[in-house]
Amino acid sequence: MRGRATSLKARLGIGAAILGGLTLLAAAIFYIGLMRVADRLDAALGTEARLARYSTLSREVSTLLVIATETVQSGQPPPVRAERLEPVAGALAQTFTRLRGDLERGVAAADGLDAQSRQATQSLGLARMEALLHSTLGALRSDEDDPAVLRAHLDTFAGRFDPLLNQAVQTEVLFRNEALAGIDALRRGLSLTAVIIGGLSLPLVAGFYLLVIHPQFRRLDRLHEAAREIGQENFAVVLPEGEDDEIGRLYTETGRMARALAQRREEVRAEWARLNETIAARTEDLRAANTRLEEVDDNRRRFFADISHELRTPLTVILTEAQIGQQASTGDTRTAFATIEGRAARLNRRIDDLLRVARSDSGQLALDPVRMPLARIAKEAVAEMRAEIDTAGLVLETGAVPEGAVICDPNWARQVVAGLMRNAITHARSGGRLALRAVVSEGRAGLSVIDNGPGIAAQDQARVLERFARGERGRAEGFGIGLALARWVVEAEGGEMRLTSPVPKDDALGDAPGLCITVLWPEG
Repeated sequence: MRGRATSLKARLGIGAAILGGLTLLAAAIFYIGLMRVADRLDAALGTEARLARYSTLSREVSTLLVIATETVQSGQPPPVRAERLEPVAGALAQTFTRLRGDLERGVAAADGLDAQSRQATQSLGLARMEALLHSTLGALRSDEDDPAVLRAHLDTFAGRFDPLLNQAVQTEVLFRNEALAGIDALRRGLSLTAVIIGGLSLPLVAGFYLLVIHPQFRRLDRLHEAAREIGQENFAVVLPEGEDDEIGRLYTETGRMARALAQRREEVRAEWARLNETIAARTEDLRAANTRLEEVDDNRRRFFADISHELRTPLTVILTEAQIGQQASTGDTRTAFATIEGRAARLNRRIDDLLRVARSDSGQLALDPVRMPLARIAKEAVAEMRAEIDTAGLVLETGAVPEGAVICDPNWARQVVAGLMRNAITHARSGGRLALRAVVSEGRAGLSVIDNGPGIAAQDQARVLERFARGERGRAEGFGIGLALARWVVEAEGGEMRLTSPVPKDDALGDAPGLCITVLWPEG
């Protein structure tokens, strides 16, 4: 049976809400307490300011009494007496004005009706003192010259003003003491509140950790251990089920994943076993096929060797007899023997070419690079291809060939150039023209075969030099090994083959796109 479906998010949210609420409550209490303390401090500071003002008032009244007594005793006339008292009277008036402003601010800042009433009482005492001062100043400013009368006014003022001032000061001291006592009470209250909130917070945080957080950590540790075991391909993990919360659902999905991985591993093992069986069978088939290919290749090489031997023997006899016939003949007969000797020598070279191709196809390309005049390569290739060119009805243009030499295998070089011309005959016969020109380029020299045929499309130019590839130009005859083999031979000798189509205007033989294939060998 699954436990009660309780969301872990909900539990964490409730705990966080309780702790957050407690924090907000503490913040609110302390904020209110600080505001109350600030009010008490403002009240105490206001009281101190009024006490300082009353002290100023006391000094100014004492000064007034001294000046007034001195003028009365010295018998000063009323104008002089009034003039002497005027500065002190003005200062007293300003002090009373400031005191009234201080008391009005105190009444406005007082907390509660009772405090405001007490502050207002101070205003009544201040009004009595101000009225007594005005009465006394009026008597001193009058035309009265009798010193006894004036001293009586001063004694009355001093006897009545001093109690009023003392009462006001005592009342302000009482206000200050009450404000300071309120601050102390608030401090004790806030301290007690902090202790209570701290005492409540510790068990709440501990309970939240022990009852909510810590159990989830243990469940996550178990999940981490299960993931580590799965990473080590131990899919037989068992995770407890019971709580339908986020971690519980993660437990369920992890267990399902482990079972799926275990099943997939078995399937992979079965597929791997079948694949190994298939590989073993295919390997055996390939081994048998390789054996058959080796036999075929051995038979092919033996066949070419036998053919070479069988052909070379009669060719040797033909060459010998042709040479003897030339020596013993004259005129047309001698010419005929010379023709026979030339054709036999050409056929002998063909046999050499055939054997070279056979060895190259078996991966045994045999090259013998030597220093060879470029003009000789061109001359031998043209001599070999002259009959085919004439038969095809083409006009061959041969430019001047420089006296320089190149490093190449003479037989292969002749065969490569002849093959390029044969390729032009096959694919560009309709153009009617063919050119063989010498080329020198950056430490290399070679020959270019140019035709007036349909050319090769740009997308086919790189492909036609690959083995068994054929372009869409002219008649696509043969197996496409001619250009690939020529490139292979030239690059094996350190050279390079270039293909250009259409032919640049300055080199073109006619209006057709044409094709220019250039073979370059290292200069010797």
